[in-house]
Amino acid sequence: MVSQKVRVKNPSGLHLRPAGVLCSTALQFKCRVRFTFREATVNAKSVLSVLGACVKEGDEITFECEGEDEDHDGKGCGRRTWRRTEKLRSSGNVHENPPGCFE
Repeated sequence: MVSQKVRVKNPSGLHLRPAGVLCSTALQFKCRVRFTFREATVNAKSVLSVLGACVKEGDEITFECEGEDEDHDGKGCGRRTWRRTEKLRSSGNVHENPPGCFE
């Protein structure tokens, strides 16, 4: 299992657009992709689950990837799921904490 803590920077939190990008990225992997927020574990492949978590600006979530492509040669789910959300980070929606996400 690969895990990484991240902090949401977007003032609107994980609203529909970033939730959709996150889910579509997670769906590209065979492994289970989820995140923990407060005491709930959320399926990162489900937009409704991500939206239902009500993640707001400044909240810290922990991504977990578990399965056959979770971190194959350092390029698997764990590392790529968050890296493929570069659009979110570059637009100021999400940033990693600490740096080096899934590396």
